[in-house]
Amino acid sequence: MMLELDGVGFGYRSHPVLDGVSFSVEPDEFVAILGPNGVGKTTLLRCLNALLRPGAGSVLLDGREVLAMSRPAIAREMAYVSQRTEPTRMTAFDTVLLGRRPHIGFGITGRDLAITEAILRRLDLSALALRYLDEMSGGELQKVAIARALVQEPRVLLLDEPTSSLDLKNQLEILGLVREIVREHRIAALMTMHDLNLALRFADRFILMKEGAIHAAGGPEVVTAEAIGSVYGVPVTVEQCRGCRVVVPCV
Repeated sequence: MMLELDGVGFGYRSHPVLDGVSFSVEPDEFVAILGPNGVGKTTLLRCLNALLRPGAGSVLLDGREVLAMSRPAIAREMAYVSQRTEPTRMTAFDTVLLGRRPHIGFGITGRDLAITEAILRRLDLSALALRYLDEMSGGELQKVAIARALVQEPRVLLLDEPTSSLDLKNQLEILGLVREIVREHRIAALMTMHDLNLALRFADRFILMKEGAIHAAGGPEVVTAEAIGSVYGVPVTVEQCRGCRVVVPCV
């Protein structure tokens, strides 16, 4: 078992956000965390890599308590992409190369440079390698942030709304790439999303959250009209279209 949560709880001061969240994620799994705004999806991701310290429960990586690991050790195992990337006066190449920092010893090696160049090519960012972040669009910034996470060579990839700033073409390309990398390198990826249809198209497993707890978890069969209606408060139907399950609002 790679990643396991057991009874994780978290609150901001007196406001509870997560309540007894438990699940496990294995290698080769692409997991979508779904639910309305304010349900605790981002907080959950940040508890996984100890950016936030759960007030209850445990997060284990191969049986090791993540809270007991050092920040460099966590960074060698997990990569996190937040919803927003702040534009700075750094080039895309240097920004992505910084993702190698957990693996760099006394200096940058040829392997570090080669991995960075390969990921830039794979995300179609080579032409932007020397452009500064503060000259980029929101979608370009998001792709750079994902590239930086991938060069960490993580065993667990945490993505917080990774497609929120991307157009349709880039949404499909990025999620397709993440799914390929999950398979090729046998890593686990967890992403929060609002687009249920994109999640159904690319993810293997689904965690539907409601009021800080897990309402349903499992394969595509748990993403039902009843579950979506309960979690989001919106009536829907779930149809089949060209081999894909599609959520259609009834309003």
